[in-house]
Amino acid sequence: MKYALFTLVLTLAASSAFAAGDAEAGGKLFTKTCGGCHSVGEGARGGFGPQLNGIIGRPAGTTTDYQYSDAMKNSGVVWTRDKLAAYIEAPKKVVSGTRMIFWGISDQEKIENILAYLETFQPK
Repeated sequence: MKYALFTLVLTLAASSAFAAGDAEAGGKLFTKTCGGCHSVGEGARGGFGPQLNGIIGRPAGTTTDYQYSDAMKNSGVVWTRDKLAAYIEAPKKVVSGTRMIFWGISDQEKIENILAYLETFQPK
């Protein structure tokens, strides 16, 4: 019985750590996977894609320094953590008609890491 309880506690601890993501690993992945089009941090601005500072909680298609597709502007999406995770996994399933040329990431750990990194650029 003690072994089963110990296993359950370890499983729950591992799953909560996984859900939180690793911001450092996410930063490296962001640079390789997203950084060619998106920027974050001080001085971030739209380029091939919009800047992503404060993305969580922001309505889609609303930054002023990027020309969004009509699909994105009219999507009605508000970027929650869950919605962003779904978008990173399969962009065209979340916003049909998006111009973003990205096939998605299927590895949930990588998605969680990217989200943890993006959360470091949320307003305090």
